[in-house]
Amino acid sequence: MRFLTQRRHFRDLDEREILALAISSEEDDARIYRSYAERLRAEFPDTAAIFDGMAAEEDEHRHRLITLFETRFGKVIPLIRREHVAGYYARRPVWLVENLGIERIRTEAEAMERDAEHFYLAAAARTTDPATRALLGDLAAAEAGHQRHAGELTEAHLDADTRDAEARSAHRQFILTWVQPGLAGLMDGSVSTLAPIFATAFATQNTWTTFLVGLAASVGAGISMGFTEAASDDGELSGRGSPMKRGLAAGVMTTLGGLGHAMPYLIPHFWTATLTAFAIVFIELWAIAWIQNRYMDTPFFRAAFQVVLGGALVFAAGVLIGSG
Repeated sequence: MRFLTQRRHFRDLDEREILALAISSEEDDARIYRSYAERLRAEFPDTAAIFDGMAAEEDEHRHRLITLFETRFGKVIPLIRREHVAGYYARRPVWLVENLGIERIRTEAEAMERDAEHFYLAAAARTTDPATRALLGDLAAAEAGHQRHAGELTEAHLDADTRDAEARSAHRQFILTWVQPGLAGLMDGSVSTLAPIFATAFATQNTWTTFLVGLAASVGAGISMGFTEAASDDGELSGRGSPMKRGLAAGVMTTLGGLGHAMPYLIPHFWTATLTAFAIVFIELWAIAWIQNRYMDTPFFRAAFQVVLGGALVFAAGVLIGSG
């Protein structure tokens, strides 16, 4: 609560503080754009050039604001940042955005400029002092200019062929980092846990025991699959991306694949739980076939035949062992 009481409202800032806030905001945005540029430079050099240009634009506006400040108020600029002002637009931490796809980063950059412009326009509308209103209007116009210049930079650096090539590269990276490990995990979790779960179900006909076995098998398989995927390839030479992301995708999907047909055994009635689990297994196997067709370009019926046949064999093995 003490921190919150130290934040000031924008309406309480004088023109000197407004200029100082604008200067620090422009500096922060320039740093964010340079971080995006460095993140993208190796794989998407053309888009990195756009962010370099946008950072240079922010630097230019910051220098103009500093010149204006020194002319009106002297050389000592007070330290006032976004987090010091209640209601001021916030920026998402760079590390939350830069790990996402290239289109997400572009969208975030557009939102940055749009948020700044809208804030200054709204602030100007609430201001009665003519000089302050003019200042806020100028800042809004500057942010709108940033958006126009960003569009010009995009046209200069990204023709249709370049954008298509970057989109293909981003899609391929998404497949390698998330879809392939996740699909492998889903297949492993869905198929490999069929035998222990249904063997336990038919051997004991106890739904709670079956659920506990399924839970243990799913979680154990997820942990094992996640660590195996993460340790198998650091991504440096293969280009498959972060081992942590791949391990997370594989581990989570493995666990979900097993839990899908373990959860029905929370139902106390054995045959109700078992028939529900049968239906979920059917859905899981067809979902795997759809993902293979959608992202891996595997013909749907071939994928369905492979997955359903393999799942049926494992399922039959579990039932036979449990009934023996």
